[in-house]
Amino acid sequence: MLVAVGAFAQGQVNFANRVVGSYDAPVFVDSLAGVRAGAGYMAQLYAGATAGALTAVGSPVPFRTGAAAGYVTSSTVVIPSVAPGAVAQIQMRAWATSAGATYEAALAASGGTGQSAILAITTGGAGNPPSLPANLDGLASFAIVGGTVPEPSLLALGALGGLALLIRRRK
Repeated sequence: MLVAVGAFAQGQVNFANRVVGSYDAPVFVDSLAGVRAGAGYMAQLYAGATAGALTAVGSPVPFRTGAAAGYVTSSTVVIPSVAPGAVAQIQMRAWATSAGATYEAALAASGGTGQSAILAITTGGAGNPPSLPANLDGLASFAIVGGTVPEPSLLALGALGGLALLIRRRK
């Protein structure tokens, strides 16, 4: 029975972009000097055995707000395609929810998206008792960029200005 349980074991990581004393990688909007992501933005972990085989793992999570903006609430994420104690390729991706419910949908809609560098992380969950989920050591801040849509009032103002120029030119 232990062999059967071991066959279904999966690597685990701590999906967090801040671990005190280890790393602090808030996510920003527009630039690394911009505001931190908060309400209206989501993040998800992508992982795989190779950098070319990254797939979404776990569930998308919202960014925190207020003083904790730019950070996600820490959670353990299981990586089905990587064994415990094996090296997984990990990437954090984030997007504006106004552009889509998933990172792929936001990307297809040319909405605001961003992603971290790909990290090689040795997963937790190995041994007896199983080791703790691995932290995303080396994770660095990144920015969610693109997808800015002009306000409707700005578009209307531009159209009125263009119309005024055409009328003036005719006179």
